[in-house]
Amino acid sequence: MKRTIVLVTVMAGSLVAMGAGWAQNFTMTSPVLTPPAGMATIGDSHGDIAVSPAGDIYVSVQGGSQPGIQVYGADGRYLRNVPGAPADLHGFIIARGLDGAPNIYGVSRLAQEIIQIGLDGRKVLTIPASAIPAQYKKDDKQAINLTGIAVAPNGDIYVTDGYGLDFIHRFDKAGKYLATFGGKGAPWNFDLCHKIAIDTRFTPARLLCADRRNNRLVHMDLDGKVLGAFAENLRLPSALALRGEALAVGELQGRVTLLDKDGKVIAHIGANENVDEIRTNKAAPEIWKSDRFYAPHGVAYDAAGNLLVTEFNLWGRVSRVQKK
Repeated sequence: MKRTIVLVTVMAGSLVAMGAGWAQNFTMTSPVLTPPAGMATIGDSHGDIAVSPAGDIYVSVQGGSQPGIQVYGADGRYLRNVPGAPADLHGFIIARGLDGAPNIYGVSRLAQEIIQIGLDGRKVLTIPASAIPAQYKKDDKQAINLTGIAVAPNGDIYVTDGYGLDFIHRFDKAGKYLATFGGKGAPWNFDLCHKIAIDTRFTPARLLCADRRNNRLVHMDLDGKVLGAFAENLRLPSALALRGEALAVGELQGRVTLLDKDGKVIAHIGANENVDEIRTNKAAPEIWKSDRFYAPHGVAYDAAGNLLVTEFNLWGRVSRVQKK
């Protein structure tokens, strides 16, 4: 039976988030993006979101008639797709390349490679799975299953094999393999190191890993030495975004949490307590409510400090959270 989806955009739904002994009001707009012409939604998403220095919103979409990386203006209006961008970028960021220009750094799950491309789609760097030593791979067709990426201040590239063996692989800015650390053994004890970020709130900068099934965030130095758990008792942390002293954590079990520099909760936003709706990509548009999340999978801040959240969802859902 063919089903017709009626998509209703609910604007400015108010929600109160509790944390650290105080309440903070937020306004959530969902969905915030106007899909490409002829599409009711942006398309099947299991990826990430980033904002360019110009303020445009980049979101990775793996299905529908416009797969790849879709680009939207700050107002949510569809602008274009990035030419040639893979449709299976599970994690990606926008960071400065060697020439100082903003580039897209991403991990391609199915192609098993790391890519760096310009915002115009120009190919800059490709690192194939063959660059990673065999002892850090599985003995099957999907030898690695990359999920997250981060770029250090010196240009070094870090990628997580989150759906594989939980190792973190390090390359220099030219794509030369440097080292591997992490994994399921001590002292890391990762159980799905989903995505990572460079935590620039500290000097020197640190690596921050979303250790999803362990419901925690782990701090490491840039050589992979474990510095300790930064936050625990989360709800399947899957994505990280920094602005100032605040860290936003997208949690697959229907919530976004804001943490301070000490790992203490500032606020919980959009918490969904319906276990039948969360941690799944099958939450259909007709059940979407403006005050809750279903499966946050990517987070990013825009220039105004608003938080953008993309979800693991067959139709694709992106929300904007504004602080009142």
